[in-house]
Formats: sequence, C-alpha cells, structure tokens
Amino acid sequence: MLDDTDTPQGTVTGPGQVIADAHRWMRGHGTYVHDDQVLASVAGTLERVNKLVSVRPLRTKYRGEVGDLVIGRIVEVGPKRWKVETHASQNAVLMLSSINLPGGIQRRKLESDELQMRTFFQEGDLLVAEVQAFFGDGAMSLHTRSLKYGKLKNGQLVTIPPSLVLRQKSHFHSLAALGVDLIIGLNGYVWVSKTVQKEVRMDGEEAGFGEESGEGVYSGENEDIPPATRLTISRVALLITLLARYCVPLSADLVLDAHDAAIALVGDGADGLRRLARPEVGDEVLRRVAQGRE
Repeated sequence: MLDDTDTPQGTVTGPGQVIADAHRWMRGHGTYVHDDQVLASVAGTLERVNKLVSVRPLRTKYRGEVGDLVIGRIVEVGPKRWKVETHASQNAVLMLSSINLPGGIQRRKLESDELQMRTFFQEGDLLVAEVQAFFGDGAMSLHTRSLKYGKLKNGQLVTIPPSLVLRQKSHFHSLAALGVDLIIGLNGYVWVSKTVQKEVRMDGEEAGFGEESGEGVYSGENEDIPPATRLTISRVALLITLLARYCVPLSADLVLDAHDAAIALVGDGADGLRRLARPEVGDEVLRRVAQGRE
C-alpha cells in the first residue's frame, strides 16, 4: 500500500488490491473506495501524480500524449498525408509538411513532392515518430522532423502492452555488447535492429538508428545482416515477448540481464533459440533474472 514515500511507477496491481489510504490519497481511473481504502478495480500498473493515484489497465489501447515517441505502420497514403497505425483506438496522421525531405532540405512542400509521397513512405512501411498535436476528433498528429525519426529497417518489430513501457529520458537504446539497438515506443511497439553507426551533422545532431542524413533516408532496402546478428535480434525479440507475458515493465537493462541468463542456459546457437521458445525454459530464464536482481 502507498505511503508518503515515493512508490516506483509501474508497480503491478490486481483487482481488489488495497493500494492507498482514502484519507491521504485521491482516487483516479482504475480505482474505487471501500472502507476508507483505495482499491484497484482492474489489473494494471500503478501511477501517481502528487496525491492522485490511478491504475492503468494492462490490456488497453494506447492513449498518446504530446511529445510521446511512437512506432507505427503506414496503412494509407492520402492527399498530403499518411495514415499511421499506432496501436491506438484510431489511426494517427503524418502530414507531408511534417517530414524532412531527402538531404535535409528545408523548404515548403510543393505539388511535385505530393506526387512523390510513395517514394518517402508507402503502405506497410514502419517508422518512428513523435506525437506533435491532436486533431479535433482525437487523432494524433505525428512528425519526423529530426534525424532520430523516420523509416525503420534492418530489424524486427515486437508488440507488448503499452502499460509495460515506462517513460524514460530516452527511448533509443544501443546494446553495444549484443550488437543490437532498441527503440521502445510508448505505444507498445518495440523495434529491435542491428547496431548502426550514427552520423553527426555539422550542428551536432545525431542521426537516429538506421537513418542517414543523405538520400538514403527513405530507402526501404535492408542491409546484409550476419547470421549471428540475426540470431541475436530474434533472441532479444523473444525475450521481450517473454517479459511481457509475465507483465514485467520493459527496460534496456532488464533485456541485457535476460539475454545473459538465456545464453548461460541454452547457449547462443539456433538450437538454443528454439529451446528458449519452450515455456519451461522461459520460466527458468525469468527465475534467474529475478534472482540476479535480488
């Protein structure tokens, strides 16, 4: 139960669990009051803002906020805009005016740019973007006007409940020891890809994972990925799915710990990856991770 000290964001609660004293805390969404105590009404993660306590359901659609980093998939190309599926209740919108042109050219978008929209993004493309604003109907407006954002390639997409993604200072993580990069979208989409060297522009801004500042920024061609790196990407993706199955909030450090435990248990070959998919092996990996964090 909550006291006056800080409680970690993301603590998992169950229906009917006592989470706070009603005399000292205000109840928010996902809670109710009984016998002067605040109880959780759904299974989810605990959130607190000052003296307001709420529970975000584990199984829910993503509800975005301005400034959120999200990963999405292009589902429709329309006039001066793309529709993007982002695990939310409705598709987000990426306007033509909200992207960078190849080569980083800064100018107003012309009719010729509108005719070439499918050379930038087409149906099925994955991208990482930032929530810029909301339209009157509640749809999110996205932008990719930064070298950190743009089209994704050389990797694998993993889907987890958005409630298991905690807000962090940065959602771009380079797991140098494994040779892979992680982009953890607040909408529950996680991108696992091979590590790339980030370019640095004259103004000091770094290009994002897999993005270049030149003409190749909208290329959909995947690079050659060594078999060992492909195995690592698949292993990390499987471990993220495993952690989500047990409702464990995701972090880069936790992924590294789980990967070390998996390698120690089943090895780093293809046979080990197949063994890792077995429920009993996954349970043992999580048990070792929990022991190592005690």
